[in-house]
Amino acid sequence: MQTYTQIQKDLNLKQPLPITPDWSAAADFLELIKRHCLEVKPAMIVECSSGATTVVLAQCCKLNNQGKVFSLENGEEYAINTRNNIKEAGLDSYAEVIHAPLEMVEVNNENYQWYETKNLPNQKIDMLVIDGPPGFIQKHSRLPALPLLFDRLADNAVVFLDDADRDEEREIVEMWLGIDSGIEHEYVETERGCSMLMVNK
Repeated sequence: MQTYTQIQKDLNLKQPLPITPDWSAAADFLELIKRHCLEVKPAMIVECSSGATTVVLAQCCKLNNQGKVFSLENGEEYAINTRNNIKEAGLDSYAEVIHAPLEMVEVNNENYQWYETKNLPNQKIDMLVIDGPPGFIQKHSRLPALPLLFDRLADNAVVFLDDADRDEEREIVEMWLGIDSGIEHEYVETERGCSMLMVNK
């Protein structure tokens, strides 16, 4: 079983990962995205929510000597905290935390609260990590991510959905698979479940 301390050591991070009980991604999910990032070396990474995942991915970009993470964070306090963590780790060049308040969007004739995206760079996304918004906000809280960002995904982009063992996340994945016939799905048995979607455009 991978641990936060082991990931910190593997990535040669001087500070411990900023872990918040109940909110931070589990260590095995961090290990999964870390491994993918180091192997594939994505140029543009977008994540929905910020925290330990931001530090891990930014450090991977530094080790890769390429790539940048753009984190959409609806909570201003969380955005500030993650920016501070990034700065302390010396990773300013490899990550940008965007304060993105939730706004009303329409997906499949339903209204959802989802991140404002006007400050997201207009370039193709190679890796998308979805760990927000929180599920208590609304039913199928993370559903808008793929429909709204699908056209921005690069060929062969990979999407990682955390907490995929929950019923709502399983339902979300089923709806996502109907977006395009080129989407392949793999479920990974992590502590909270992870759905990986490979987009072949």
